[in-house]
Amino acid sequence: MGQGARETILTPALCRAARGLLDWTQTDLAERAAVSRSTIRDYEGRRHDIHRATEAQLRLAFEEGGVRFVEIEGAGTGLCLPAA
Repeated sequence: MGQGARETILTPALCRAARGLLDWTQTDLAERAAVSRSTIRDYEGRRHDIHRATEAQLRLAFEEGGVRFVEIEGAGTGLCLPAA
């Protein structure tokens, strides 16, 4: 059984944006998410898609870093950092 059709919440652009919000390098994210830097590089560069489990690991790392994923009606998923 394949993964089937699904909507990816963490797009390559959102991945880059979340790293920017946290001032993380690809290496920082790779270490925090326990994935290879090449996986992040290739995903952000649109060389290949990521598996659901990898997406979940990346999202968890971002969320633990303070990023919040928010649904914006009519626009899709956005990012924010909670007010300090």
